[in-house]
Amino acid sequence: MNQPAFVDYYELLQLSPNADPDTVDRVFRHLAKKYHPDRQTVPDDDRFRRLVEAHTTLTNPEKRAAYDVRYQEYWNRKWRLASEASDGTAFGDDRETRGRLLSLLYVQRRRNMSSPGLGEYEMARLLRTPVELVEFHLWYLRSKGWIERLESGMLAISAIGVDEIERSRLQLGEDRLLEAHEEAPGDADAPAE
Repeated sequence: MNQPAFVDYYELLQLSPNADPDTVDRVFRHLAKKYHPDRQTVPDDDRFRRLVEAHTTLTNPEKRAAYDVRYQEYWNRKWRLASEASDGTAFGDDRETRGRLLSLLYVQRRRNMSSPGLGEYEMARLLRTPVELVEFHLWYLRSKGWIERLESGMLAISAIGVDEIERSRLQLGEDRLLEAHEEAPGDADAPAE
């Protein structure tokens, strides 16, 4: 079950996290007048409700303390995300992980055509990868058309996915490659250009 998205009350009220209760009250009154549903031609009840929640939370010392803990956790996650994106570790093994997922689905379909699919949690467990990361890669594989959702709700490799995995696994030894400068048999007598 998904948790509701975190709402940054400080951003919503356009305040610093260090704002005192009087400042919170003053800014809230200004924004409440501006966004009150009775004063809008197209009321945004949801925005007004969030403004009231923010004010109620940030003016109550106990609620604000609890909110500030969640606020700090939220920003710690955001900073880790930014750090991961900037140092390049976010992309480290992505191609390999997608290859492993596709290989797993390939083998499952090949071994059991009557039940060719696997579930997301099952794949995450088999690959010892967090389900959140598996979900990202499954989104990518589905977008490419390499996997498909079955009527059972499971995911399975598609025909395009089979072609992709076979293409990517194709390995030719050096002895199988033709060199461009070699003459083909029977061309020895051909006139030079």
